[in-house]
Amino acid sequence: MKISDILSKNKINLSFEVFPPKSDVALGAVMDTVRDIADLKPAFCSVTYGANGGTSENTVKIASYIENELNVCALAHLTCVLSSKEDIDEKLQKLKENNIDNILALRGDIIDEELFKNKKDLIHSSELMSYIKDDYDFCIGGACYPEGHLESKSKDEDVEYLKLKQDLGADFLTTQMFFDNNIFYNFMYKLRNKNVNIPIIPGIMPVTNVTQLKRIRQLSGAQIPPKFLSIADKFKDDVPAMKQAGIIYACNQIIDLISNGINHIHVYTMNDSDIAKRISDNLSYILEK
Repeated sequence: MKISDILSKNKINLSFEVFPPKSDVALGAVMDTVRDIADLKPAFCSVTYGANGGTSENTVKIASYIENELNVCALAHLTCVLSSKEDIDEKLQKLKENNIDNILALRGDIIDEELFKNKKDLIHSSELMSYIKDDYDFCIGGACYPEGHLESKSKDEDVEYLKLKQDLGADFLTTQMFFDNNIFYNFMYKLRNKNVNIPIIPGIMPVTNVTQLKRIRQLSGAQIPPKFLSIADKFKDDVPAMKQAGIIYACNQIIDLISNGINHIHVYTMNDSDIAKRISDNLSYILEK
């Protein structure tokens, strides 16, 4: 099933993200995780793509397992940062062969500046979207950044780029994590004001240990509200309490989003099926609406 069809239904649901292991040795553990997540009946499950495509083979394996054996809609991430069009065609063909209908098209992290500087084609995610849309029948998602992409000159420029993604074939956008829903609502107002009308799926990250906060700030620049900083300071030395508090904070975000008309929420699980289960359990009656 295509995610665009799922999003067209007036139904409250969750989706979850997992990431492939760096080696085949740990693949079994991830398969166990996605099997547990599939039992929660998510709208879909996304599978990320390693830096430089280092785990691309496992992305396909896991997405295929989700789609074909667990009967859950799979969303495979695909980056173009160092891939030629021939590389992309080969990967798209593999996804087709495995009955994957949905792709999250991304540029990817720039690991080697020199190689990226000399790249001739498919430099941006919008170019990847356009390339896929021209020759293939995938449902295409893209990424968006409520607090602005770290490389953008301004938030207005960022919104214009998202409009370009829509015009070049994006069927939906999923946000980077955020911890203050007002940031998301202001972002949505700017998008709709610029006629970016495709579905926007908010991405929620349950922060379950304090060490995640430093990495989140470094990689995403996401603001951490004082309310959550107080929670982290209170429970930083109590692992079970911090995990519970982080899950409750995420659930409160999700409830507020649903109360304001947002039906589809994507949860970054960090490959912890217990997080997915506890969130689903906390929202069990809400998700039945």
